[in-house]
Amino acid sequence: MNTQPVKEFLLELQELIVERMEQIDGHPFRRDAWERPGGGGGITRLIEEGDFLERGGVNFSHVTGDKLPPSASAHRPELAGRRWEAMGVSLVMHPRNPYVPTTHMNVRFFVAEKPGEEPVWWFGGGMDLTPYYGFEEDAVHFHAMCKRSLDPFDAAYHPRFKQWCDEYFFLKHRNEPRGIGGIFFDDLCSLPSPSGIPKDRGFIRGAGGEGNASALGAEAFEHCFNLTESVGDHFLAAWLPIVERRGDLPYGERERDFQAYRRGRYVEFNLVFDRGTLFGLQSGGRTESILMSMPPIVKWRYDWKPEPGSPEARLTSDFLRPRDWLAEFPA
Repeated sequence: MNTQPVKEFLLELQELIVERMEQIDGHPFRRDAWERPGGGGGITRLIEEGDFLERGGVNFSHVTGDKLPPSASAHRPELAGRRWEAMGVSLVMHPRNPYVPTTHMNVRFFVAEKPGEEPVWWFGGGMDLTPYYGFEEDAVHFHAMCKRSLDPFDAAYHPRFKQWCDEYFFLKHRNEPRGIGGIFFDDLCSLPSPSGIPKDRGFIRGAGGEGNASALGAEAFEHCFNLTESVGDHFLAAWLPIVERRGDLPYGERERDFQAYRRGRYVEFNLVFDRGTLFGLQSGGRTESILMSMPPIVKWRYDWKPEPGSPEARLTSDFLRPRDWLAEFPA
């Protein structure tokens, strides 16, 4: 299996996003190339204490190993023990201005191999938005760009991947979403099924597909790769118009304090539930790069509630709940 085109796309995507964010912030991103003792390595691009970004990171990694970690084989135990290769770009942007949402995007490729058997491969990724102060216009725009990234491949993808995102980025112990969602997909390894996309959390297969290269063929690989490329390529179009609308809004200590409080939810999700974080730590990845997604300033309060009717309370009542933004606000 030739994975070089995937790697080339990921490196180009990292460079494009970093270059654009350097233009917005006015400061350069640090470049930190690293090697993983167990195989492979990556390039971390990071900025801290910028003018616009309090912290921002765009990670590329290409790592290999002899045995899949539990987080990668939990729902496919038959893959346990296989040699594996994983590559991806993962980013998190934590703006200084509380009116600009935190955002996350990830695109990745996985292949697991065993002597005498066909390789098992899949793509995954998505992007989501975590506002501190909600604006309907921003939510609609972000979800519209997510939909635009998927529609050329199959109209059934967006509602399915939006629901998947809403369910994945959910803090069960808080009974609340992390943000307003976006799209999320994993285990993508086939052409769309004529009867629609399965509702299960397992591998997404076409007719007769078994999740391996010979059954799915080059056409399925190209379809899944092109879809993943489209998601990565739509990130800037989804987030930057929001940056332009909100980046110069004035704010004070009240807004910064609430931002730090809500960032605590971000930390809780990443450390307790996020599959990418768990995979990185379980596979012996580079801790500094894995935890670059953490916000730099965070606060926790005991049983704190915002004042009813306040802008802070409106975040929960109006935004942190499942909504079909595009149906509620049709173009």
